[in-house]
Amino acid sequence: MKIIRNKKNALLFILMIAGHFLFAQIDKKATKETKALYENLKTISKKHILFGHQHALEYGHGWSNERDRSDVKSVTGSHPAVIGIDFSGFSGHSKEEIEKTAAILKKNVTDTYERGGITTVSWHFINPVSGNSFYWKDSTSVAAMSLIKKGGAYHEQYKDVLKTIADFAHSVKAKDGKLVPMIFRPYHEFDGDWFWWGKKFTSREDFIAVWQFTVSYLKDILGVHNFIYAFSPDVRFNSENDYLERYPDDDYVDMLGMDDYGDFGRDGNYDISGAIKKLRIVSDLAVKKNKLAALTETGLESIPNETWWTQTLLKVLKSENLELAYVLVWRNDSTSPTHFYAPFPGQISVPDFIKFYNDPYTLFENDLKNVYTNKFRIK
Repeated sequence: MKIIRNKKNALLFILMIAGHFLFAQIDKKATKETKALYENLKTISKKHILFGHQHALEYGHGWSNERDRSDVKSVTGSHPAVIGIDFSGFSGHSKEEIEKTAAILKKNVTDTYERGGITTVSWHFINPVSGNSFYWKDSTSVAAMSLIKKGGAYHEQYKDVLKTIADFAHSVKAKDGKLVPMIFRPYHEFDGDWFWWGKKFTSREDFIAVWQFTVSYLKDILGVHNFIYAFSPDVRFNSENDYLERYPDDDYVDMLGMDDYGDFGRDGNYDISGAIKKLRIVSDLAVKKNKLAALTETGLESIPNETWWTQTLLKVLKSENLELAYVLVWRNDSTSPTHFYAPFPGQISVPDFIKFYNDPYTLFENDLKNVYTNKFRIK
């Protein structure tokens, strides 16, 4: 190691090293497995990317609730490396329904951990004031963020919802007795106007206040220490300043993400350069802040483009040395003939998806070993 004799240079060196660790994982009491996952995701993002699929184990194209099945596994022989679940069933339902949902998700999460995979959690949070939906409906929805923040009329009810989430986080113990780590991604696509927490219905100050309270209450009051917290707007940004407009501060975010369907072929529109530009912003910010980064949602509904996986998605992901831990495509509906985002046997993009799967850059569940320990390696 080089010896630094100049005091000024030595101080700068110390500050540089301190800065490298300053904005690492926000929960200093995170479980050993959660800390290991965080570090291993950072390592993976240097040279690879994990493939994820929403609701992959719960149902797929033409089926539901079948043990150890996913459409991705039916095509490749491996489950996705990242499995998406949702906490939408944890509020706005009866106690019995919530308990049933929790039991199903608990098995999903623990089974994924046992196999060596990773769980990410979105939250289509039913409006806690007006009820009915997580979407904004002009005739019935209420701008609820100002009401659930600290001091708001529905703050206590919001704390009850968070208690349900915390109870679930404390329940997901695997056979080895360890709590399963999860990537928790609340209030996604907040820069849009389709959810009740969207920018049109929520002030910047209220959004940040609710985010900060949510994270602090879960980890500091309710003792949840197996979450990695992800922040993911949609694509309505063109600069770092735009992206950070509602950023709740480095002490409240572990992962920087982005949901992007519009640049990847939706309605026939492809903007590869635009997707790369925005992912470059996310990746660079994450490197600068020593955070994780991911393409937290994307996909092309019905996948009519036979070479979409390699000629669109992979081409973007492998560009400009982006450092992204994972990419997740949306769900395959069990009954709709057209609402699917991952291939299934016989779907026209299967040959190209096999190429995507076989590319050394992409990692699926079968590629991972010991991702929750410091002995992690790629098989």
